[in-house]
Amino acid sequence: MQTRRTELAIDLPATAGGEADHARAVLVRPDDDRRHPGVVMLHEIFGLDEQVLRQADRLAARGYLVLVPDLIGEGNRLGCMIRVFRSIAADQGRPFDVIEACRQVLLTHPDCTGRIGVIGFCFGGGFALLTARRGFQASAVNYGRLPDDLDAALVGSCPIVASYGLADKSLPGAARRLGEALKEAEIPHDVKEYPGAGHAFLNDEMSGPKMLRPVFRATGVGPDPEAAKDAWARIERFFERYLGD
Repeated sequence: MQTRRTELAIDLPATAGGEADHARAVLVRPDDDRRHPGVVMLHEIFGLDEQVLRQADRLAARGYLVLVPDLIGEGNRLGCMIRVFRSIAADQGRPFDVIEACRQVLLTHPDCTGRIGVIGFCFGGGFALLTARRGFQASAVNYGRLPDDLDAALVGSCPIVASYGLADKSLPGAARRLGEALKEAEIPHDVKEYPGAGHAFLNDEMSGPKMLRPVFRATGVGPDPEAAKDAWARIERFFERYLGD
């Protein structure tokens, strides 16, 4: 199925000073006139780039309205990223406003069925986990960091499908901990850890600054086509089950 992209400015709640705020986002949708479930897609640490938009193309081609917001924003990149990580730690802040605004855009979109999921990669996976209890019908967490109080974060959560790589040294034991917590909370879930995969294994090419890519390769960060194929199949089955009509 062919897809098409449209860049949007998503309105956010006014700041404390009363100033209007908005976030850049890209809507990727099937090139047809049917109604589809919606998905908010959250990028990895390197921002809203072609890598994540290709991921959005993939999901849209399978029948979803995919809205990809820029969680980092404009201005000094390092400062913006620091603020984003602080938001994850605090479980509140502008990125959560952006995600909720995107959910509302899809919820009211005439071509959306009203059933909406969230999917994230890397730190976007962390946001996908933390927002699973905020009005979504399904969440796909891909190598997302777990919050300190995981049990509290899962209260009221929607069903979760999660994928991790055993070779990802930045998230040791995350898949096991998440699976156990979801089972204890009786939340429908599908958590899988891939033995040969590292961080960012769902990417279709190496991402990030070119000067760092040799380091990424040496530490096992980057694409794993075999693991990615299986993970995508699980995500698509999960979304079809919980977001389908």
